[in-house]
Formats: sequence, structure tokens, C-alpha cells
Amino acid sequence: MTRVVLLVGDGIGHDLIEPARRVLEAAAPHLDLVEAEIGYGAFQRTNDALPASTLSSVRAANASLLVAVGSPLEQVEGYRSPIVRLRRELDLFCGLRPVKGLGDSAVDLLLVRDNTEGLYAGREHVEEGRAIAQRIVTRAASTRIARVAGELATGRKGRVCVVHKANVMRETCGLFREACMHVLSEFPGIEVSELLVDHAAYRLAAHPEEFDVLVTTNLFGDVLSDVAAHAGGGLGLVTSANLGPEHALFEPVHGSAPDLAGRNLANPAATFRAAAELLRHIGRSAQAEALSHAIEHTLSAGPHTADLGGTASTSDFTEAVVSRIQPVVQAMQNSAP
Repeated sequence: MTRVVLLVGDGIGHDLIEPARRVLEAAAPHLDLVEAEIGYGAFQRTNDALPASTLSSVRAANASLLVAVGSPLEQVEGYRSPIVRLRRELDLFCGLRPVKGLGDSAVDLLLVRDNTEGLYAGREHVEEGRAIAQRIVTRAASTRIARVAGELATGRKGRVCVVHKANVMRETCGLFREACMHVLSEFPGIEVSELLVDHAAYRLAAHPEEFDVLVTTNLFGDVLSDVAAHAGGGLGLVTSANLGPEHALFEPVHGSAPDLAGRNLANPAATFRAAAELLRHIGRSAQAEALSHAIEHTLSAGPHTADLGGTASTSDFTEAVVSRIQPVVQAMQNSAP
């Protein structure tokens, strides 16, 4: 049986984990769904934001779904980001953040982000009143992520924009740019362009419909994906995939929203979209399409949560999606040989 780990995190992560279970059970009834804890709450209970039992469960699963984790703004002795650790431990080198505009919008872009290096490499220290961070960029990682971007663009509109800051960070961004350009030259059907990260941020905000695939480094990808999310209806609707050679982790882009925690108000759409991408990844394409259609139908026809101008609760939205997917899945089961 296909095993999926549901990672119970912080804040609205606790509110959305059960809705996530409900839509996954409705779409693919025979999945083996197990829960594991992660995040700052786990750290406070166990002194580890990524407990060994959780890491073991994720390693053994076919895929994992994470809703939200919270991190303290101030330094806490012993705490490290569990997401960064998961990406490193499982070699989830590829971050994919698709953004599609609502309704008749022409926006349909994909941000491809290196997940393992850059300023998120975790090499920081303090000396004599100075805090120093090392930015790590390797040719191997840059080549690997550029190849993913080229392959994905081949199945899309055939355009890749390499985003960097090589005019200032000549060694690190220079290496990233050079590696990307070299790899993408091996895709003769791909149109390749490049932008400095500041100008890319402006173009994403002003004209997101111009882009197809963007490929960039870790920190730049983190920031730009949030800028791009505005064109897709906001952070409450955007998902992320973290992929590696052997493992896959799916998550909504939004944070733990502690102000909404426990109030049954959080929009579960991004979590449900992440669940649909997870189903697609594990080979349940028909179920993924059925879930995606139910989500999009609900986003269009309602009920709508407060962030989309409505009054619906998390439960209301969940019930609407489940009610729309159940007859479709039942019909699929009845027609199966």
C-alpha cells in the first residue's frame, strides 16, 4: 500500500491536517496515511524540530505532505529549521512553485529553485560583534537545477529565464549563471533569457504573464515565489514541491499563521492543491485531476473563505471540496475493470 506521511506542524498546521486527510481519503481511499510531528512545537516538547522518528517515517514513505511550521524570530539555542534540514537530509534539491492566475488570467509560470545551497546552506557564525554568512554555490548543484528547468520548459511554453545577481556577486552568481547557460544551451528548442533578481522581482509584480519557467538560487527563489504568488491569488492558494532522487515533500507556501490557529478560518486551498500534486507524483493522476477539479470548482463557485472575500470556515470549504470529489471518485471506481 502507498504510504503518505502527514506532517503535523504549528499554528494552522493543526487546523488543516484533518481537512488534508479528508480530501486525500476522498480522492484516493486506499492510501496509508500516517501522521508525524515537526516544527517549533515539536522542538519545545522533544528538543528537536525534526524528531528522529519523523525523519524515519518520511524516509520510508512514498511522499509526504507538510501543512505549516512556525519558527521563532529570535535565536533559540538548538533550534534549526526542520524544512531546511529535510531538504538537506533527503537531498530534496529541486523546489518547484507553480503559479496560475485565477479566472481568465494569462498567468501560468513555474519557479524552479535550488533547495540546498546559497545563503540557506547554514554556514553562519558570529565573531567580535560581526555576524557572517557564507553563500555556497557549486557547479554541480547549479547544473542539476538548470537541467530540471530545461526539461520542464520543454513540456510547457519553452521559455526559461535565469535569475541571478552576477553583476554584483560575480563569483557565486557568476558560477550559477554560467552553469545554467551552459546546460540550457543543450536544449535547442528552449528560448533562454536572463534577468537580475531585482528587475525580475519588478517584472513578476508588474507583468507575471510574461514568464514561463524561472530558475534561480535558494534565497532568490524563496523571495520571488512570494512575489509571484500575488498573481495567483495570494499565499493562501500557492503550493510547493520539494523533489529529490528518492523522496518528495509537498507543502503550501503560506506560513503557520498563529493569529488564525484554532479558529477554523484558514483557507485550506493551498494545502489541498499540494495534496493533488502529491497524488500526481505517486502515480494517481486520475485522482489528482479529480481533486484539482473539485478545488478549482470550489474556488470559482464558493464557498469562499475570508481571504477571498467570503465568510466560509475551513470546514465549509473542506465539505464543499469533498462533496464535489466523492461522486467523481465513485464513478471512477464503478467503471474500473
